[in-house]
Amino acid sequence: MLSKLLSDKILIYQGGSMFQTASLPIRLRRNRKSEAIRKMVQETHLHPSNLIAPLFITDGENARSSISSLPGIERLSIDLAADEARYLYNRGIQSIALFPVIDPSLRSSGAQEAWNPDGILPQAISKIKELVPEICIIADVALDPYTSHGHDGLANSRGEILNEETIDCLIRMALVQAKAGVDFVAPSDMMDGRIKAIRSALDEEGFESTGILAYSAKYASSLYSPFREALKTKLLFGDKKTYQMDPANSREALLEAALDEEEGADILMVKPASLYLDIIAKLREQTKRPIAAYHVSGEYAMVMAAHAAGYLNKEKVFFETLLSIKRAGADLIFTYAVKEVLDLM
Repeated sequence: MLSKLLSDKILIYQGGSMFQTASLPIRLRRNRKSEAIRKMVQETHLHPSNLIAPLFITDGENARSSISSLPGIERLSIDLAADEARYLYNRGIQSIALFPVIDPSLRSSGAQEAWNPDGILPQAISKIKELVPEICIIADVALDPYTSHGHDGLANSRGEILNEETIDCLIRMALVQAKAGVDFVAPSDMMDGRIKAIRSALDEEGFESTGILAYSAKYASSLYSPFREALKTKLLFGDKKTYQMDPANSREALLEAALDEEEGADILMVKPASLYLDIIAKLREQTKRPIAAYHVSGEYAMVMAAHAAGYLNKEKVFFETLLSIKRAGADLIFTYAVKEVLDLM
């Protein structure tokens, strides 16, 4: 029916002359002719409350340091991070995600600093909650900032990443964060079964209201390098392909997410975001849980480099990118481009 209407009533150009057979009954441009109409029929909306700002926390007081591969992003001491959280909250950002920059002297093969109750991450959680109690705090749960070898889990003498032994450490880490007042722990390690173990431990200790944002489909991507520079970590051996996902796989991502949901995850994560929009869309069809997507450091760095070279407008590209992630089905987006897009929203 639609194809017949369109084919029966068209404008024909022939030999430089125009012949009008009849007026078109369907003109989609009617819904685009003014800003007011475009806004009225807009299908996808991006709001500051959809965005989560990652913050890198470092030692010291009134201390900040730049990150060469992440222009505009800094490592912040806890006091400055709290000020940043308050500024972001006043601009409409409801949530932040904390990532600790650990002194190399505190790193070890056993990652014991990860569950130090006086460590930098629980201190930051407590201080920010004290100054900005309304903001939602999400804290990373993984061992890579704390291990001397840079992996997300404990390793044996053959360089194999140990699943159950790592989960024991993640439980301790999650409990310390919960006691500090975190809203969501965010296991990003990709160990099998860690969501169920952490959920059980939190409930047993009386932290039933502490949520779990699971990095469910975290791919072994080439886009994480600036993040590792920000944390000042590097791998001393191997790679992360035995626990992070193969970028070629999509059914596996849906299985990972289904298992995490069954084990008690409150929010499911896809990481990275813009190169994995198909995964976000497929997961949206599968689950009723909120979906988070991580617009990662490499995705941010590429646009910033193109902007610096005069090839692109960073604000417009970031806004379009984040809108596409939302359109694919993500409810929440971790992004370093928060400040770049706030004025456009």
